[in-house]
Amino acid sequence: MQKINKNVVLALLSLASLVFLLFQLYYYKFYLSHKNGTVFSKVRGSQSGQDITRWHVVRKFLGLAASYNIPVYLIDPFILGLIAKDIEQIRSSPEGPSPECKYFCAPRDFTTFALLDKTWKYEVGLLKTAEKMGFQWLKIINKDPRLDGMDDLSGIEIPLHYIFKLASHAIHLVVFYERSGNYLWHGPLRLKQHMDRKFVPFRKLHFGRYPGAYEKPELLLVSIDDLKVQIPKDPSSFLEEMLHSRFLECRYREARSFFQLYPDDASLDAVEFRKKAKSLLHLAALTLNNLGVKFWLSSGTCLGWYRQCNVIPHSKDVDLGVFIRDYKADIIPAFQKAGLPLKHKFGKVEDSLELSFQGDDVKLDIFFFYEEDDHIWNGGTQAKSGKKFKYLFPKFTLCWTEFVELKVHVPCETRQYVEANYGPDWKVPVKMWDWKSSPSNVQYNGVWPVDEWDDVIQIY
Repeated sequence: MQKINKNVVLALLSLASLVFLLFQLYYYKFYLSHKNGTVFSKVRGSQSGQDITRWHVVRKFLGLAASYNIPVYLIDPFILGLIAKDIEQIRSSPEGPSPECKYFCAPRDFTTFALLDKTWKYEVGLLKTAEKMGFQWLKIINKDPRLDGMDDLSGIEIPLHYIFKLASHAIHLVVFYERSGNYLWHGPLRLKQHMDRKFVPFRKLHFGRYPGAYEKPELLLVSIDDLKVQIPKDPSSFLEEMLHSRFLECRYREARSFFQLYPDDASLDAVEFRKKAKSLLHLAALTLNNLGVKFWLSSGTCLGWYRQCNVIPHSKDVDLGVFIRDYKADIIPAFQKAGLPLKHKFGKVEDSLELSFQGDDVKLDIFFFYEEDDHIWNGGTQAKSGKKFKYLFPKFTLCWTEFVELKVHVPCETRQYVEANYGPDWKVPVKMWDWKSSPSNVQYNGVWPVDEWDDVIQIY
């Protein structure tokens, strides 16, 4: 009797397994294939159910976005990396480059899309529709930095990120905003205390650890894995831009505290100087950007941004830094063509190069930086004596910021950079400044040989 019961149980288990297998086959053949289109006729046996699930989630999300006329575009670095390898074939093939589900079926936890805020008005209906489609969602909001300033630090909260989760896959929608410097910005992904930190593996997200700044991309509509989707026209350039997109906001709260201790100079001369300095900085940025020369705010201009979110009115010049590896012989003629004559040229490309151009009552100084194993330095030259000086900085990387309505680089490690140059008392304004002795990081660096003076000390 016991033996018969075992056989019956085995038979019932086998029958249940067969019924479940037939149900799966029916589901994939008739439900998914009819609902999801012809792509499953292209997805060969090499694709697993998990691979198909990723494609299915992306398709559902694109359908959701289309139903609300939301012009999303793909910015997922993993998928764009695959696309970049086949971009010519993708551009030339209206139906896509491969009969296989190659891109949206690739293993990953997320698929990342972007949305331009001004192209869509947020509607509660979209999230309700998403829920009806089976999505779970999470919205991340934070203060709008475009409204920050000396007079208002309260800020209005705006949506920065959305997460749409379905089955084992999630869509990360990054909201981009246009800033006054004519570029796109996305905010950080910061979870509020009440939010579920296990909703998705947030640490694996490609966007949101830091704010980011991007140029406005030119988009291309393509067919990939039987899905119509917009992508950056040059995926490789976008991926390179992503690697260097980190953005730092101006520290308005600290600047406000600074001005409470040291009231701002609101004289006509100060206002006029700041106006001219802003104009000069914009012209310098345009000139260097056209040459493809990367630069950053340096010296007093960097201090003004970091300490008081403005140009220091008693500085009397604009200071920029450039790595010597990015030097181009076209720099001098380009600035002269832009209406900025060369005022002086000190040093040489191999050692302590600096250029100074004359603007409208405001001088533009460009200091070239040299990299060593454990530090970075730029040089200075005293014209009357030929003495050389060296200014040492800890190694740094570059981030974007917005300064006087301009997207511009600053050292990411700004405090260390400023403290190296101005010491621990950098918060205290100093109007009497000697470039040969006042900086904390200055070192005497010898004297130029007299027979080189004609080349390394040129004053116009």
